[in-house]
Amino acid sequence: MLRITIISIGKLKEDYWKKAESEYLKRLSAFSKLEIKELKEEKFDDKSNVEVIKEKEAKKIIDAIPKDNYVVILDKNGEQFSSKNMVEKIKTMEESNNVTIVIGGPLGLHDSVLKIAKTTWSFSKMTFTHQMMRIFLLEQLYRGFMIKENRNYHY
Repeated sequence: MLRITIISIGKLKEDYWKKAESEYLKRLSAFSKLEIKELKEEKFDDKSNVEVIKEKEAKKIIDAIPKDNYVVILDKNGEQFSSKNMVEKIKTMEESNNVTIVIGGPLGLHDSVLKIAKTTWSFSKMTFTHQMMRIFLLEQLYRGFMIKENRNYHY
């Protein structure tokens, strides 16, 4: 069974995000073993050096990635594709068997993280909170598995 580790900078704070995540984790359990690793985001203000903050978060991310995993990065400059095309992404992930998907924090990702990616995905040219992206990712993974299995969910 496909093993997916989602690494996310920051926690889900509001109950409605936690409930949505719980629901999708339950649904996805039929298709994969999914683990979420929440990493503490670095504190920053207007005077902080953005690159230093991103570098500190990058170290945490890289240290949290299991060895020999296929690494997918969510990034605004990544590949955009349809929900139906998610099936091909899932098939590629299944070939690797162990996948890590990284969601950065509010300042984005340091280049050192982007360099270890096998692929980068973008859900939109718009910017979303990491909390939203986590739920969007789970929903799209679930939708992709349902399409792949020819089960009713995507119309």
